[in-house]
Amino acid sequence: MILDTYLAVFLGSKTSSKWAAWNAMPEVERKAKEQEGMAAWKGWVEKHQGAIEAMGGPLGKTKKVDGKGLADIANEMGAFTVVRAASHEAAAKMFENHPHFTIFPGERVEIMPVLPIPGG
Repeated sequence: MILDTYLAVFLGSKTSSKWAAWNAMPEVERKAKEQEGMAAWKGWVEKHQGAIEAMGGPLGKTKKVDGKGLADIANEMGAFTVVRAASHEAAAKMFENHPHFTIFPGERVEIMPVLPIPGG
């Protein structure tokens, strides 16, 4: 079976109502949720370990470069993972009910094919 490569980007706005509710939780409750989320994320990794090409990880602060120069900006990207799957739909199905948005205050995971470099 031929497997293609897909990039999954974990997204969520730090100004969303989900983040506001997360930050408003008492610290003890939030820490317990973090532990629950990390255990669930570890379970997701174990379930899909054969398909994970690169675990990726959290993304840091963003810098933008354009015709006006360099600037610090904020965006919704929080982390990434690279997976291999038989189809785009199969890759996307791996992220259904992911802890990123079912436990943590993330909003969604967007999955896109990594296309071959022309002539490469």
